Amino acid sequence: MTRPGQGAGDLDSASAAPLHPAAREVLLAALERGYADPRRLHRAGRESRLLLDNAREATADALGVRPDEVTFTPSGTHAVHLGLLGLVRGSRRGDVVVHPAVEHSAVRHAVAWGARARVVPCGRNGRVDDARLIEEAAAPDVGVVALQTANHEVGTTQPVGELGLPDDVPLFTDACAAMGRLSLPSGWAAAAGSAHKWGGPAGVGVLLVRKRARWRNPFPGDDRVDERSTGFENVPAVLAAAAALQAVVAERTEVNARQHELVDVVRRRVAAEVPDVEVVGDPDRRLPHLVTFSCLYVDGEALVTELDRRGFGIASGSACTASTLTPSHVLEAMGVLTHGNVRLSLHRDTTRADVDAFCEVLPGLVAEIRARVGL
Repeated sequence: MTRPGQGAGDLDSASAAPLHPAAREVLLAALERGYADPRRLHRAGRESRLLLDNAREATADALGVRPDEVTFTPSGTHAVHLGLLGLVRGSRRGDVVVHPAVEHSAVRHAVAWGARARVVPCGRNGRVDDARLIEEAAAPDVGVVALQTANHEVGTTQPVGELGLPDDVPLFTDACAAMGRLSLPSGWAAAAGSAHKWGGPAGVGVLLVRKRARWRNPFPGDDRVDERSTGFENVPAVLAAAAALQAVVAERTEVNARQHELVDVVRRRVAAEVPDVEVVGDPDRRLPHLVTFSCLYVDGEALVTELDRRGFGIASGSACTASTLTPSHVLEAMGVLTHGNVRLSLHRDTTRADVDAFCEVLPGLVAEIRARVGL
């Protein structure tokens, strides 16, 4: 059996990718130059402000938006809350948010806190019922439609730029799972991204608000450089995040093609070599690096633990967690198997040998876990 090399067994980049080499280099340099308050007028403050403005320009250029549409936040979750609830507060129609059942918990929590939800179903591939979404959006009390760019758990992309919504109903898109990896879709009024998912430092989110959008800050304001954000700007981290984003965008054609092929290998081998398995998510309209499957009669956490002992780091996007015993709302909404689920998300340097090594270990391990419970 081929064993993965040092670090090669880490197949979980969905929540956080390793720091991109471009980010590491910029971060080290910026720590020396970007420590000061960018609002100050002295030399160190002016230098921090210049670095912050450069990061905003670079991020806007990489994403194809205006620099004044870019706000840096303390996390992707905060960007989701700020972007979505800001559109709700700015709406003249109402406080109902129409969203698919597979939206990320950050969206669901924001709606539960500051709006009312109207949930739309999806198909078994995780794709939203877009006709139903458009129909629900026309109701007079609907203020915002929320539709993720791609699903964090199963990778299915959504038709964000293809919806014919009423002119006065803005669209919020959680782009955290896709930003940098895919081009931003059109049609949104506000969008959110998370730097550590594309290889930037943790603690940096990106909020995009279109210049024409009716957006009002739903939280207490702050006297910072950007009136949409709060707290002291982490200039070195923001600059490193922008550098990583530029690098990821520049290399994504080659990286995406390679990762699509590797994910196809996993999808094919798992379906053929593991009995009673369900590979979930859209096989074509998906993120390039992510694949999720569920094994019948197998506890997902047990599979994660045993694979970790053998040098493979993966995630369970599904099963009952020890703290809540609640199945994944995404898999549940899709109507697919919720237990025995594992998610692989490839790094930019994951190789065919790494993928083959994982696929060689998996069937025997699944059989071993099933045998423990007499199956």
